[in-house]
Amino acid sequence: MGDGGIHLLCLTASSGVPLYCRSRGTSRQLPFSVIGSLNGVHMFGSNQDVLLAGTNTENANVVWRVFSDSVTLIVLSLYESATDVYLNKLLENVFSAMVLLVGLEDLVNIKNVERLKRDLRACYKLIDSFLEMPERTGDLTQCVDCVLVQDGSVLQDCLDTFTQAAQSNFGCIMMSGKVVVATEKWWRLAPQDVMMLAWLVASLIPCTSRDYPVYLPQGSPTVPHRLLTFLLVPGVEVCILCGPVPSLQEVERELVERFWKPLAEPLKACLRMQVRSFPASVPLDRGIIGLLLINREQSKCLYTVQANPSEDAARQDIYLPLDRRRTALRSFYTLAISRYFPVERDDGKTAHYEEFQAGFTHHAVQCYTVSEDHKCYGLQTGQHQLFILFRSEVPTFALRNIATKTLLVFTKEWAF
Repeated sequence: MGDGGIHLLCLTASSGVPLYCRSRGTSRQLPFSVIGSLNGVHMFGSNQDVLLAGTNTENANVVWRVFSDSVTLIVLSLYESATDVYLNKLLENVFSAMVLLVGLEDLVNIKNVERLKRDLRACYKLIDSFLEMPERTGDLTQCVDCVLVQDGSVLQDCLDTFTQAAQSNFGCIMMSGKVVVATEKWWRLAPQDVMMLAWLVASLIPCTSRDYPVYLPQGSPTVPHRLLTFLLVPGVEVCILCGPVPSLQEVERELVERFWKPLAEPLKACLRMQVRSFPASVPLDRGIIGLLLINREQSKCLYTVQANPSEDAARQDIYLPLDRRRTALRSFYTLAISRYFPVERDDGKTAHYEEFQAGFTHHAVQCYTVSEDHKCYGLQTGQHQLFILFRSEVPTFALRNIATKTLLVFTKEWAF
């Protein structure tokens, strides 16, 4: 199967008929015999009233999930950094992507397998984006990746009036799959729905405007809505969710230029935040090379692995390659929420992906790790979680102080 790679299999739960197979990091597809064996062992366990959720071999991790008693998703990863937490979230995202573009009804009541296969092709680009090593973390945190900009209030006012003029309450400005500003009703959508919409827009081929039918996996899985998007400046789009009216041509012809042409410069300024996700005026310690800040109440996050891009550009060789930074920060986040930080469940209680060490009844609020080429520090409050990636030369005793000051900058001065 090659060195490194990830394989995603989708089959009907009742008969095991393959619907599609997607891969990353390897040019070889899984043989049909392997696909049949992976599904067969799961079906055998199910017939014996045994739930086979996952297994680890010497060089691979495999996770099985059945959704709506209709679709079986199997992921096989050959990457050492792929944890069970990540793989389970990957399968949840993939099924949500299928619901987003096909609708839950066609996935639950499969009447024509060949037709469903054709319909699912529309999901491939979105599904493949979840298999890649992204420059966002919403797939892992289930929060919406955001960007902080200087002219946020100006853009917000224009967005609110533009959305109302387009006969909708749901709108946002988006850049590379990250939300710049959004209407109040947009933020009231289920966090997973907002995250999926952002990933969908980022996965589509850039175009001037589009009228895209979508289902909301949490809010409206069986009734479609229209997602209208308009390119304001290269790299920045405005999106609205609406019903049968207005038409795409009507909004594009009568509203887009009237509302957004006067704001061309603030919109172009958003692109300067693409690497860092927040303005250069936000002060950060030079030892920080990456961070992930999560607003737990609003399900929003800020993420970057180029916290000080000017210093990275000044060095002939980047201190730590960007892919390595992404892997390190995502792995630390997974470790923290798996072992130390409680996870809010739907019933309002807290739970851990793994049990905390025996004998401890309290919840950890800070944790850190030290490796040869970097250090990580995480802390959480009632509203926020902050995970920071440091250069290895930063003294371990200074991590807590730097992290605390960094959190204050974003929560007090910028009110994120």
